Amino acid sequence: MIYELRIYTTVTGRMPNLLARFENHTLKIWEKHGIKQVGFWTTLVGPDANDLTYMLAWESLADREQKWNAFLADSGWQEAKAASEKDGIINAKVANSFLTPTKFSAIQ
Repeated sequence: MIYELRIYTTVTGRMPNLLARFENHTLKIWEKHGIKQVGFWTTLVGPDANDLTYMLAWESLADREQKWNAFLADSGWQEAKAASEKDGIINAKVANSFLTPTKFSAIQ
């Protein structure tokens, strides 16, 4: 199992749009493609209150490649993204890392 840590830094004032897109569209499309989320967090205290941090679980990098590409090509996703950005982009920056758990990690 590998984990993908993703951090979206939103344009100031656009966090509600990003959260609504995940809640109302993205999660349903992920479910359709077998994408498993571990959790989502907003920043309470930290360097940037405009960050949404989330983690995804994958069986392998090949699993991620296949499912993520299918998600990006999904017409429902493309429509939801375009609609949510009709008043301008939501994310100023997107960062991601692929992580493997240590042998003493609570999450394996």
